Amino acid sequence: MAPNQCPDDVALAQLRNDFPGHRIWRSARLDGRLGDWVASLHDPAAGIDPTVICSDATALRSALEEERQQAAVRNEDR
Repeated sequence: MAPNQCPDDVALAQLRNDFPGHRIWRSARLDGRLGDWVASLHDPAAGIDPTVICSDATALRSALEEERQQAAVRNEDR
C-alpha cells in the first residue's frame, strides 16, 4: 500500500478484484460521510442475493464468499 493510500480504498479495490460478478461500492450517510459496504449482483452465476450490505469490508468479504459458495451449489444442481 502506498503511504498516502486510504486503507478503505485498498479494501474496496481488493473486493472488486476478487468478486467481479458484483458491483461493490460504499453507501453515503445522511451527513455525507461514507457508510455501509454494498455489493450489487450483476452476474447471477456469482451469487444468490441481489444486494448484500455490511458494515465493514471484512464482513462484506465473508458474506460474498458465502454467496459464492451458495451459487456454486445452485449452479451444480442445474
